[in-house]
Amino acid sequence: MKLGESVKKLRDENHMTQENLAKEVGITTSMIGHIETGMKIPSLAVALKLAEVLNSTVDEMCNGVA
Repeated sequence: MKLGESVKKLRDENHMTQENLAKEVGITTSMIGHIETGMKIPSLAVALKLAEVLNSTVDEMCNGVA
């Protein structure tokens, strides 16, 4: 599983919309969409914040453990 797929799966499990997640992380909704589809790779700072908000770790998200 790729990072974007993990982010989408975790977002769905946490009953969050892309808009909700974007606000919590401090990025745009379109950036969340780009991350989920694999069009963009988040910076380390954004990946850490995503992991925090989604109750996961960057390692779990990158390695598909989520």
